[in-house]
Amino acid sequence: MNYQKLVRGIMEAYGERLQLAAERLREIADAPGLGGAFDDYFKEAAGYLLGQERIFREAGAQGTGAQTVGAQETSAQEAGARETSAQAAGTQEAAERGREYNRILYGPFLPGNYEKSFADPAYAVKRLGKEFGQMFSAVFARMQTGVPHLMEGNAQELCLYAELLIELYNCMEDEEERTPETLQNRIASFMHDNSEIFQRDQLARLFFPEYDYETGILMEADLSDEAYLYRYGRFVGENETGSAAYLAKLPEEEIQKMADTYTEGYRLGFEAGRKDLSIKTTVEIRYPLGFERMVRATVRNFEKMGLKAVVKPYSTPVNRQYDYDHKEDAALWMDKAFVERSLEAYQVLFEEYQKEAAGYAGPAVIEVFGEEPFSPEQKEENLRYSGKQQQLAVEQKSRFSQMMNQYIHGEERSFTIIAYPVPAIGEQYPAIFAETVKINTLDYMLYRDMQQKLIDVLDTAESVHILGAEGNRTDLSVRIFPLSDPEKETAFENCVADVNIPVGEVFTTPVLAGTNGKLHVGQVYLNGLDYRNLELDFKDGMVVSYTCTNFDDEEKNREYIRDNILMHHETLPMGEFAIGTNTTAFCMAEKFQIADKLPILIAEKTGPHFAVGDTCYTYDEDHMTYNPDGKAIAARDNEISILRKSDISKAYFNCHTDITIPYDELGRITAVRADGSTEDIIRDGRFVVPGTGELNRPFGD
Repeated sequence: MNYQKLVRGIMEAYGERLQLAAERLREIADAPGLGGAFDDYFKEAAGYLLGQERIFREAGAQGTGAQTVGAQETSAQEAGARETSAQAAGTQEAAERGREYNRILYGPFLPGNYEKSFADPAYAVKRLGKEFGQMFSAVFARMQTGVPHLMEGNAQELCLYAELLIELYNCMEDEEERTPETLQNRIASFMHDNSEIFQRDQLARLFFPEYDYETGILMEADLSDEAYLYRYGRFVGENETGSAAYLAKLPEEEIQKMADTYTEGYRLGFEAGRKDLSIKTTVEIRYPLGFERMVRATVRNFEKMGLKAVVKPYSTPVNRQYDYDHKEDAALWMDKAFVERSLEAYQVLFEEYQKEAAGYAGPAVIEVFGEEPFSPEQKEENLRYSGKQQQLAVEQKSRFSQMMNQYIHGEERSFTIIAYPVPAIGEQYPAIFAETVKINTLDYMLYRDMQQKLIDVLDTAESVHILGAEGNRTDLSVRIFPLSDPEKETAFENCVADVNIPVGEVFTTPVLAGTNGKLHVGQVYLNGLDYRNLELDFKDGMVVSYTCTNFDDEEKNREYIRDNILMHHETLPMGEFAIGTNTTAFCMAEKFQIADKLPILIAEKTGPHFAVGDTCYTYDEDHMTYNPDGKAIAARDNEISILRKSDISKAYFNCHTDITIPYDELGRITAVRADGSTEDIIRDGRFVVPGTGELNRPFGD
């Protein structure tokens, strides 16, 4: 698949339509005739789309050779002259032009602007009334989704959303059509009719390295000049420019070391799982803008393993409140017919791409951390799923996950994740970055051997009792999988620095029956959201009650957890129990006072943690893996996941959220044996198993 050829084909199909749509948008923006606040909405929305169209004409269409809409075709000589002229103008001009484009594309969603924009449901409802305001705000938010493709010369989504806005405007001009029901039907029809277009682009970008616009920037741009960041078409803020500037100063050997840690973890994941990496052809690299120096070295490392990179750059959020406000906008079109149509389209596409899907090795992810913990405002104006729509959303996610596993075989793929700070973490960013690099490269063998000593004790346990301290109200008993042959089997995986970097933890899949009690943590940051005094109560391994203190209204607290931890499920099982051993990471967080900013990837290594949702072996339960000592990891299923053998729809929840108790809120972790004898693993926040004293050294003990 040649991406530039594909884009030219798209624009041949959409070019005339976009030109006509842009002309109509100008008429609407210049002289809307609906009256009052509706004129203000369509002026703002049409103006935003026209800003996209301008950027497409000036930057995107030139960049791929696609014909500029509304202009004459450009000769090769003229294009060359323009390129030479742009170079002569200097990189400062290119960067300023990029910043201008960034303001046009993302300005309405930035804090300060957002609250006065129709993109904010609260503002839209205040101006337009609830029924119209919610819908039109959702449409405004959707118009932003195709923005990253404009710089590639792909204005397909721009054209489609321009036509949708025009259709809605035409409805508003007609007194008989000007009803919330009619407008919602038009929006729903649009999403139904175009879902396959959006899905095809999504999967093609996952499987085909030839979708090479972003790879070209990554591998060829002058990374010493921040102008390259704006060529992606994604949001560029201080985190992106600051990260690029910081990495630009690092010695090449430091950059290579970071890349080697990352790619070696990926390779070791296949090795530890006894999976054949040689049968794979592509690796997906998800990375934050600004990390191109590291990722460029990463791509070359993967090439030596025989893998072509599919790169997926991302930015830190423009505005997390904006993201939160619009997370259930699909309430406008979510129904049984949409779910079925969407899944049927995915099925067709997976069949078409089945060879490429089989060659997909899995994701290699770079996460970032450092932004202030976010506790969202709960707005009554936001669109919300009904109870039936929540069930449909869960069903859609579950069936799509099953389909993914059918074509991207779980027993053959792996992954790796690593994390670094961004400048938002504060003035000590360089020092925190350097400490994070050290944490990511801790002694693999030392941790492996100490963690094995913990496992040797834990494997003797019938249950493990976890008790909080210093105000932490945790009092929880976790049932451990019984071993039939302790000489050859283990209940805990010895997790070092492969798929999850940094080291280290030991983890198991709990037996649900007999897992009872309360889990409490004073503050925790999960999936980008802040939780205060989070409490979950378990009975036979299932969540039976929950609360937090984020809001004065108890129902809002429960709703917050239900939506963002339980993921719309009535309950979830405890899918994982683990003991983190990375005391160095914990002490780094204490030293710099950034415990609330650590990503779960690092935070889960800084104390015991408990995941609600699926096990760590989802869709891979029948593929036996082994610890470094050669013992088979027997605790792979629980009473829920085993249902896959009779009814797969009941076996998986398609979510897994880790909740960590920090060492300083921990009283004891005690192995309780069947004969009633006990042995402490941790006492008063310190490891007490013989041979693990080195883990306490970072505490100064």
